[in-house]
Amino acid sequence: MRSCSSRDGISELPDEILGKILSLVPTKVAASTTVLSKRWRMNSNLLALVDTLSFDESMVVYPNVEVGSCSSDRFLDFVDKTLRNCPSKKMIKKISLSHRGGRVPKSLAVYGWILSAMEEQGGLLEELHLECTSNEVHLERKLLTSNTLVKLTLSREYSLEVDRVFLPALKSLSLLTVGGLDYHNYRRLIQGCPVLEELFVTDIAADAADPYPPCCTTSVESPSIKRLVVSVDMPSPRPGTQQFFQEFHDESVVNAPSLVYLDYSSHLFKDYRFVDLDSLAQVRLNLKLWDQPGLYGDVTNLAAGISNISTLHLSPDSLEAFHFCCKSMPVFKNLLNLSIESNKKKGWQVMPLLLNSCPNLHTLVFKGLVHKVTDKCGDACACTPKKKNKKKKSKVVSCLKTCQVKVLEILEYGASFQELKQMRHFLGMLECLETVRVAVIDAADNSVFLRANLLTLPIVSSNCNNIHFI
Repeated sequence: MRSCSSRDGISELPDEILGKILSLVPTKVAASTTVLSKRWRMNSNLLALVDTLSFDESMVVYPNVEVGSCSSDRFLDFVDKTLRNCPSKKMIKKISLSHRGGRVPKSLAVYGWILSAMEEQGGLLEELHLECTSNEVHLERKLLTSNTLVKLTLSREYSLEVDRVFLPALKSLSLLTVGGLDYHNYRRLIQGCPVLEELFVTDIAADAADPYPPCCTTSVESPSIKRLVVSVDMPSPRPGTQQFFQEFHDESVVNAPSLVYLDYSSHLFKDYRFVDLDSLAQVRLNLKLWDQPGLYGDVTNLAAGISNISTLHLSPDSLEAFHFCCKSMPVFKNLLNLSIESNKKKGWQVMPLLLNSCPNLHTLVFKGLVHKVTDKCGDACACTPKKKNKKKKSKVVSCLKTCQVKVLEILEYGASFQELKQMRHFLGMLECLETVRVAVIDAADNSVFLRANLLTLPIVSSNCNNIHFI
């Protein structure tokens, strides 16, 4: 019987490989790995091997809130000690810090080191991700600069006070529910990033006590941005705040001549100024009506500003926003792909007008067919309720009959009576169809039977002979 070898394989690895391994785990974990290897225990400073520093307080479990509040200081003490023991700021390529709070002196020491690493001459820092979930951190700088930083994330409780920003290499900026960023410092930040390509803005923690939308959603103006993602969930105004509500939701501006992709989710503004968007190709919209008496907002100029796009995705809320709050629908002459998401509480009233405004539409995708039945869905829908004392109307050419759609794709098909009826309507009206693709809901019972039901439906287009299940 062979005797087991007690060789220490880790100690035989070269420093470059050890550094890569340690850089893949949180820094606190990396610091505790000295027990794994004699060579690591003998190494006086493992930080000399890593190029990534990652600190995350959410990985620390506290017995109660009171202990957690005090322990945030101890967590920052550990971060501060680790950073001060780092042999060289110049070798660090990525820093991530997420913490709950902590007293101001602790935060000042930690963030002072991080900002100086940003500005280090000859440094390699490319990514910086900062998150503080309580106790606002005030970042004050005469000049915020880095010649190497490519990606920057600020999340939650930060306020920024800068006289000038110069981040000549920054390509991706994420502002995630940043509570203390005012308009002027936001403008300085955007203007100080001459090659910025991606801007991500979210505000998901708003409450009814705060009627103000984040400044980053009211105005995005940049000649270089190619990808813009905005997701803001604002509450309806409280009684007595109506004046402030209307003042701060007066206009939303997007001026980005290089913009290619836009994902925009927000409650409606009174008006929109979406200009110089000739490069824009793909748009996802989630435009939400306010939960208040009457209608507030007008998306007419927004629709006109994106009318040259080739791909459009509309949420159920957006369908209602276009129906109730769009005075005139532009012609989407370049639109080739239209994707509609359905919801049983939202109607399809705008569908006839929308389809008639897309003369060159090639692919029509529905995520679900079940929607709120109304009397204004027109001939785009098979579910129009019957009226008593029905009056004779002059014949109108169906929007589906004139539609040039060649590909129809249905996702999340559940085979209800309403869905089957709608499929019969589509297949009997779309005369240019060449391909039909259907994805059946996985949880649907007797899927073989419901697929057979679909295959028996008549198809008016002579160029389409079958339904493909995906």
